[in-house]
Amino acid sequence: MDISKTIAMLKQDPEFAQNVGMILVHNGIVRGWSRSDHSSVSRIDVTVKTEKVEQIRAEVEQLKGVYKVVVETRSGVMQPGDDLLFLIVAGDIRENVKPALSLLLDRIKSEAIDKHEICE
Repeated sequence: MDISKTIAMLKQDPEFAQNVGMILVHNGIVRGWSRSDHSSVSRIDVTVKTEKVEQIRAEVEQLKGVYKVVVETRSGVMQPGDDLLFLIVAGDIRENVKPALSLLLDRIKSEAIDKHEICE
């Protein structure tokens, strides 16, 4: 995802300025170390449940103050430094947008993405 181009596309919506006062972006990147024990990770194998991602995206987009939610996931074998997950939440005010991004991220990571780290 080109974040700047995606945001520019969102701004083309004629109702954007009436509904959006904040955009938050998450760019998840493959770490070079394991969260569990900090051992070196040479690559990861990622499986994405795309239907579940869409369900979560649509649910979060219905939250109070949220105008648009954009999600891009990557699957397959990836190396440390590779982009893994892009999230964009556009909405009215920070009290609505910040928790929406947090919920979106936590649910997608726990319900829709399976990762297997290969440590060598």
